[in-house]
Amino acid sequence: MAPRQQGKRAAVQALRTGKMDVSALQLIEWAFQREKVGLDFDEIEKETGARPGIGMEYIMVERAKLGCRVQGGGSSPRHHDADMVAASLASLPEVYGGRRMAVQIAELARAGEVPDWMGGAVPACEPVAWRRCKHGSFAATEVCRVPGQRWPADQLGKKADGSWCRVSYSNTARDMAAARRRYLDWYRAIHHLRFIFQKACHLTSFTVIDALPPCAPWKGA
Repeated sequence: MAPRQQGKRAAVQALRTGKMDVSALQLIEWAFQREKVGLDFDEIEKETGARPGIGMEYIMVERAKLGCRVQGGGSSPRHHDADMVAASLASLPEVYGGRRMAVQIAELARAGEVPDWMGGAVPACEPVAWRRCKHGSFAATEVCRVPGQRWPADQLGKKADGSWCRVSYSNTARDMAAARRRYLDWYRAIHHLRFIFQKACHLTSFTVIDALPPCAPWKGA
């Protein structure tokens, strides 16, 4: 569907229900950027009784029925839906990363970013140090002496010791795999939060649609 058609459809839906269609990630970013809600785990647990992995769906539904809200802190009241976002993140089950993942999601949402999956990174092997002279820059070398090891002599037959340069590896396959695992963990948490927002949260101003971030953006890179 074209962006213009999507915008018209969202506008019609908003007029019909009084709610705006947003994705789970858009809702989270709105809560942390616009409403500036925070993650005070102790306060959220005190207000809602929500703890990671312990009846989150049931707790959220019951609190919504009772009209209980999570206090976002500060002098001005937070939007009800932003409070629901904060409570949902604070109650993220350990299987989805728990509080550590909740903090990561919140920090990324404030910055409007997603986890770095090292898109465009190229494996590289570079010298640790460089030396510069009038002819340009060259890898810094040092004499390598290994006990009991004789290196081939140079062309003039005057040296028995060899030289080498220390190198470092970056953007290795292991680095990329770790970055992609972190992205997938984040994606799984967002996927779970979408379910919570749709089924367990009584949102007053938003309707959470099924849209999610790309599951594996590196496959299309």
